Amino acid sequence: MWFSFWRSRDRLSLDELRFIVDQLKKVQVVNEVNKEFVIEALRSIAELITYGDQHDAAYFEFFMEKQVMGEFVRILRICESLIFSRQLLQTMSIIIQNLKNDHSIYYMFRNEHVNYLIAYPFDFGNEELLSYYISFLRAISGKLNNDTISLLVKTKIDEVVGFPLYVEAIRFALHEESMIRTAVRALTLNVYHVGDDSVNRFVSRAPHSDYFLHLIEFFRDRCIHLKSIVSNAKKSQSAELSSSILCAVDEIEDNLYYISDVVSAGIPDVGRLIMDKVLRLLIFPLVLPSLRTEAVNEPSLGAVTSLYLLCCILRIVKIKDLANIVAAALLCHPEMIPESAEAKINGNLLSHASSDLASQNKDANNQNSMSDTKNHILHSALNHMYGGMRFAPREALLSFVVSGDEVQVSGSLNVLATLLQTKELDESMADALGILPQYKQHKKKLLQALVGEDSAEEQLFSSEGNKVKDRISGELDIYLQKLKVLDSLVSLFCRSNISAETLWHGGWLLRQLLPYSKAEFNSHHLTLLTDSFHHSTARVLEEARGTWLDLLLAAICDQWRKCKRAIEASSLRKDPKCILLPPFKSAYDEHASSESSFAAGERMCEAVKVFALLHHLHIFSLGKVLPDQPPVFSDVDTPEKSRARNAGLNLPELKPNAEINLVGTIPCRIAFERSKERHFLFLALSMSSCGWLVLAEELPVKPGRGLVRVVAPLAGCNPRVDDKHLKWLHLRIRPSSFPFTETAIYAGHSKVKSKALVDGRWTLAFQDEESCKKAMSMVVEEMELQSCMVEKSLEPLLELDRSTDDSRLPERVEDDNTV
Repeated sequence: MWFSFWRSRDRLSLDELRFIVDQLKKVQVVNEVNKEFVIEALRSIAELITYGDQHDAAYFEFFMEKQVMGEFVRILRICESLIFSRQLLQTMSIIIQNLKNDHSIYYMFRNEHVNYLIAYPFDFGNEELLSYYISFLRAISGKLNNDTISLLVKTKIDEVVGFPLYVEAIRFALHEESMIRTAVRALTLNVYHVGDDSVNRFVSRAPHSDYFLHLIEFFRDRCIHLKSIVSNAKKSQSAELSSSILCAVDEIEDNLYYISDVVSAGIPDVGRLIMDKVLRLLIFPLVLPSLRTEAVNEPSLGAVTSLYLLCCILRIVKIKDLANIVAAALLCHPEMIPESAEAKINGNLLSHASSDLASQNKDANNQNSMSDTKNHILHSALNHMYGGMRFAPREALLSFVVSGDEVQVSGSLNVLATLLQTKELDESMADALGILPQYKQHKKKLLQALVGEDSAEEQLFSSEGNKVKDRISGELDIYLQKLKVLDSLVSLFCRSNISAETLWHGGWLLRQLLPYSKAEFNSHHLTLLTDSFHHSTARVLEEARGTWLDLLLAAICDQWRKCKRAIEASSLRKDPKCILLPPFKSAYDEHASSESSFAAGERMCEAVKVFALLHHLHIFSLGKVLPDQPPVFSDVDTPEKSRARNAGLNLPELKPNAEINLVGTIPCRIAFERSKERHFLFLALSMSSCGWLVLAEELPVKPGRGLVRVVAPLAGCNPRVDDKHLKWLHLRIRPSSFPFTETAIYAGHSKVKSKALVDGRWTLAFQDEESCKKAMSMVVEEMELQSCMVEKSLEPLLELDRSTDDSRLPERVEDDNTV
């Protein structure tokens, strides 16, 4: 009979569907003889039903009339072939995915055949079959709404007691295959977003609520795995380990975004349950205890991983309760946390912070009970976390900023910046942490003044209005006085072992806290900032006599603009994952001992970036407006009797084949290839901030004139007469422009390790020792002239501090010595 299936007919006709179904009903056993027909029949039915749903309702009416779904189930019972099971699941997925007619979807879900297939004990040891099964479940979930979901659940007295689609799917929620986990998560979100109250109660009750427990446990294990990779990366830098870190980070962030999506579905019990598990399983026992400055023997995630996780959790999971409880845990010692909701941190921290979720409870008694529970959770967890020590993570964050290493500083700044930008965090908590921006403090005091609260007017208009007049009761009031965020940031700017990029992040945070006022700086702050500025100025002056002095002005102008944009940006432009990657190690570090020009160039860029930031902060501390461009002389006149003028140069530019006067040139020989010496006339020239080493040839038809054949930068040439051959002059030849992009602090994600470039070398042979000494003197004189021109160009930029009477500073800040 099945051979007649292959006879010619219209492939997409209703008659074709009738014929296939009729032949399928005749199948009583599936064996090697008819297996191919049965599988092909399933494929054809899927195609015909999809076509009919879009073109002719008669197709699906026939499908319902002949109860084809029942035929699928019947054949499944009599066929043990994996191939048939895979094809059946694929057929069902295709049909369900492509159905657009609501009536057709309703019919598919109305009978028990779909639930039967969902609960059927397939052999999931076969990974391919499992993939088809999960796709089938996901296809069903894509059609869920308030009407269809009721067809797939089992109820008793208006309560859902069974939901095979959900129950079977979450069995594979933690499957080792990421594609399966992703599909299951998409399915669960489809269920949660339907918004059916009875279904929401079903997924929130035990044993199905264990899914969320397992989800957070799985996330915790991923965090521990990340910590192990980061630890290994510290011991051995490699592109493979950096790639592993990025893969682990992607997985962690995917988990967090899924958790955020679950919370945003708006199921109150689920949101509270997830917050509770995140706190109990991750934040309190692992993340916060890792933020210690002293070594600990107990298991921890390590400071770096914990700093990253804090940033990601606060940035991605938008739960107001979570943000405020984490902030309270950062701030408080355990004995400061009340176990009763009647004694509230900051007046009403926990109960007020949980208002979003609590407001969804209809019973006020439940709200009070929930606040009691959260206070108890925080109290018991903090006592366990600190183990009786006088320790608060906030102290560790500020300690990292003041004295931690590069990664700890960067991570701590990221945490503070994340907290500052977390909209879910109450202003009272941000104020207690010391990170409430100044304009928000003034706004709060203005509102207090308008409503007539005690002493609000005094706070707003007092000459010492920048002092934080706390509203924290009891021991928290004492604790608030110890907040020294501003002190820590100022101390950070005085550190010379921290990269410019990280210092810029500190500058951004400072400008967020003090966007338009210098009044918060006390005399000690001003002294520290001024000293740091002087130190950075000295470093820039050193670069004015350094290897890249000809590009110093351009670098200052470029970094000035970038620094201004960076510290005035609306948000911190750095991904927290950067703190996990191995610290950047320059390919030129190994050449530092041999005075590589490339290492010198990177040092110059770093010095300029630090100078730009400290100059901005210096201007800001004086209450002045930051200019868009640095005040420098872009064009400095070259002396009339200089070699450059004698050579006939009028523009600060010199290229090969340019014609010059050969005044003061010295004959020499040089071999650019082995055994191929060439004769040139050597000349060193400088004009404004530019300088060149020139090899020229005389023009036969123009005595005293010549063509430039080879030109190289004068700066950084390091002239040296050979110790054994006194007629030889050695010159280092560096590139005319930077051969590298901006210095990156973290380059662990780079899969290809760049090979360090090597400086060029010239060895010039002169006629006699006197000519060699003369050439050496000429190079030194021109380098000195070039350096003087650069320093003269920098005078306006470096004059700001000199023109400021330091004795006036305390008076300008009104003798304010507060933090």
